[in-house]
Amino acid sequence: MKTRTILLTIILAACCLLVVQPTLAQSSEDQTTIYQTSFASDPRWITNNPSSNYWDPNMGMYHFGIEPSTGNYAYIPVVFDAGSFTLDYDFLLTRIDEGATFRIGLTDTDMRINKGPNVLSMFTNAKYGKIMWLHTVSPGNKLLQVNSQNAAPEMGPDAYKGPTSKYEVNKTYRVTVKYDDNTKILSMKVRELQSGKDIWSYFIQCGENMRGLNRIYFGSVEDGGMMNIYAQGYLDNVRLTVPSRVSALTETPSVTILVTTAQIPVTPTKKPTPKMTVPTPYPTTTPQSPSSGILPVVALGVCGALCCLMAMKKK
Repeated sequence: MKTRTILLTIILAACCLLVVQPTLAQSSEDQTTIYQTSFASDPRWITNNPSSNYWDPNMGMYHFGIEPSTGNYAYIPVVFDAGSFTLDYDFLLTRIDEGATFRIGLTDTDMRINKGPNVLSMFTNAKYGKIMWLHTVSPGNKLLQVNSQNAAPEMGPDAYKGPTSKYEVNKTYRVTVKYDDNTKILSMKVRELQSGKDIWSYFIQCGENMRGLNRIYFGSVEDGGMMNIYAQGYLDNVRLTVPSRVSALTETPSVTILVTTAQIPVTPTKKPTPKMTVPTPYPTTTPQSPSSGILPVVALGVCGALCCLMAMKKK
């Protein structure tokens, strides 16, 4: 009976080991959407010029009409933790007079072009014609910008060195502005939506973490251009996202296995019974096979029990 009790105890412990397995760390990186609109319905953006900036239900887009020196704007408040982000939008310029600018991006409550913090993508029609700009002012009010003109002298040593790239009116473009908080790199990519062709992309090394951005904005606040010239068109598919990480527990808490043999009768014997040790779970560190460390231990435990049983029979 003593032999049966020991064997039953070992088998029960081995079965428990098969059930108790550590939960390994699992992490995934995805995007959390902070704000998104396709303009299928009125997004209720706030504007100081509703005759120029308004939702067009027939187009299913948002119409803009920007005139320099008027302080014209439209915006929507956003709330997100300071850090990395991606701003995507589609837009169609139907008119851009010489000296006019269409700009859109993220800013603080002041919405001023030359005061930080802001991150703006800009489309101008001036000295170099219809070119694109990436513009930022840091929280410490350091201005950094680059444009799609080859080696523009006013941009200094950080000027874009690739071939000059220009946009066109009456074409829809998708723009992606991305900021990485770890590297402090801000980038901009412009793609022609219909053909899928990349028109221009470049980056800025900010040197400072961007903080305090709380509005998606377009307009001409603090724009010193001339009046009676316009940048007009339509905005669509605006989306702001940030990275999100989901992590599970690195390991389950240790489990104590309690084995009882109270209901199994035991007949005393003069022969000493060897002390048996119940194997405990062994956590594996291999993410691809969470249970690979458990099976060898179970096998050793069972083999050990059989060896002990054979030894006792010989005695």
